[in-house]
Amino acid sequence: MTAVLSISRLTKRYGAQLLFDLHDFRLEAGRAYVLTGINGAGKSTLLRVLAGLAPAEAQGVHFAGEAVRLAPYPAALRRDIVYVHQHPVMFSTSVAANIAYGLRARGLPSATVTHSVEEAMCWAGVQHLRASAPATLSGGEKQRVALARAKVLHPRLLLLDEPTASLDGEAREQVLALIPSLTLAGSTVVMACHDRDLINLPDVRRLKLRDGCLEEKC
Repeated sequence: MTAVLSISRLTKRYGAQLLFDLHDFRLEAGRAYVLTGINGAGKSTLLRVLAGLAPAEAQGVHFAGEAVRLAPYPAALRRDIVYVHQHPVMFSTSVAANIAYGLRARGLPSATVTHSVEEAMCWAGVQHLRASAPATLSGGEKQRVALARAKVLHPRLLLLDEPTASLDGEAREQVLALIPSLTLAGSTVVMACHDRDLINLPDVRRLKLRDGCLEEKC
């Protein structure tokens, strides 16, 4: 299968402390991965490095078959890689405006934005919240809005940091139900998590960060 992202070597240090040193790191196109490891292993940091939000030393980086650099972070990666924080930051507008933000920033026509946002809200089950202020939403609602805001951009690589960590009950089940459709839409999805139900989703590969190395688990 074709790699959406491959890196010959990726190293992250904090001063003299080595957090991880990864060799032949590869993510296949259209594949879902869970990234596991103990607290402090570097899961969130790795996602932030891939999203251009944290520096690291990288060699031999290829994205969608093209040689690129992680620093300075190129526009192509900014367009095609989307990161969703465990506690998503929302603008103090409305749900619909939050989902539309990235599309409007790209200069898409208003009719296209409106149609895409409506589709994304229906997908996430938040269309009844379109005019709501984010401050009034529950944790599960915020996470579904954040996923809709990410999905509407059609990312090649979607990075989710603990997408179910702060959720329980129905809210957690609603978010879990959305994950498989992301890869069906063509995105590669990497989820840093401890959630056994995410880890055990069908056709999900498990990557484990341990002692600075990355292991693929069956």
